[in-house]
Amino acid sequence: MKNILCIAGDGIGPEIMNSALEILEVVSKKYAFKYKIEEEFFGGASIDAYGEPFSDKLKEKIENCDAILMGSVGGPKWDNAKIRPEAGLLALRKHLKVYANVRPLKVEDSLCYLSPLKEEIVKGTDLMIVRELTGGAYFGEPRRLEEKEALDSITYTYEEIEQIVRYAFETARKRRKKLTSVDKANVLATSKLWRKVVEDVAKDYTDVELEHMYVDAMAMALITNPTKYDVIVTENLFGDILSDEVSVLGGSLGLLSSASYSKSKIALYEPAHGSAPDIAGMDIANPIAMIYSLTMMLRYSFSQDKMAEDIENAVKLVLDEGCMTKDLNSQYYVSTSEFTKKVIQRLG
Repeated sequence: MKNILCIAGDGIGPEIMNSALEILEVVSKKYAFKYKIEEEFFGGASIDAYGEPFSDKLKEKIENCDAILMGSVGGPKWDNAKIRPEAGLLALRKHLKVYANVRPLKVEDSLCYLSPLKEEIVKGTDLMIVRELTGGAYFGEPRRLEEKEALDSITYTYEEIEQIVRYAFETARKRRKKLTSVDKANVLATSKLWRKVVEDVAKDYTDVELEHMYVDAMAMALITNPTKYDVIVTENLFGDILSDEVSVLGGSLGLLSSASYSKSKIALYEPAHGSAPDIAGMDIANPIAMIYSLTMMLRYSFSQDKMAEDIENAVKLVLDEGCMTKDLNSQYYVSTSEFTKKVIQRLG
């Protein structure tokens, strides 16, 4: 019995969470997968219920779960709140001790036309960005801001780099066995250390093809030849930039899932998009990012590869039929609930 903590969040979160859970209910019966759902408020909904975005009740439920499936948080309703919903995200990630953020991108043939890139460039893209979350410029000390001078420090330890790099090698081993490590070792001392650690760890993964790239060259290569890459691992700042660059290649944020992995072994799965409060309750939100977050959870937290594959194939078949939500086809589109029903029908 797997305990799944579902945090619907704000805006369209409850709608797309409902889609994912309806699909999970159907596919779990097919594979005799036993699970239990716990639910709790988070973000703006938690502010309304408890006066804070990350409550003690949620912390208690986290201790008893095997994985967390979460919607997006925030919205203009809480712009003037004492503590904004987004502050809950930072607190949650700190509580879980997350060290790796993972964003996959797979461009389906039926959706190539959405990409800002030419179809012949983007078609067949299937890659994953693995971003380190605990070190680098965002957490480095000392830092200061003065009237005419500012300082940020980029710091990394061998252990921080080794942890994320081993995770990336393990992930590549489960995919196409290709790993690209991104740094700026021609300039930065931390990148020189990063490259050394990658080379050290690579000795334990001789079955994985490794290449190094400078971050500026990587940014260009993702636009000119994205199909070349499988797993890309990099430090915090570079990963933040590259993962946002990758997010536009598929043409819609509504397609992008993400995961954050923690030292506590409890992983957090969520769409990469925002809470879209402007369309909340209208039954037009794209549930695919949440559905793919579900398949990531099944695959990486519960080792249910076949279940995940079945769901992903069902989504692909529905898209191939031309059945899409409004963000993908503004002229001929179906509702969130109708799209979910179509996927369930394909699951048989």
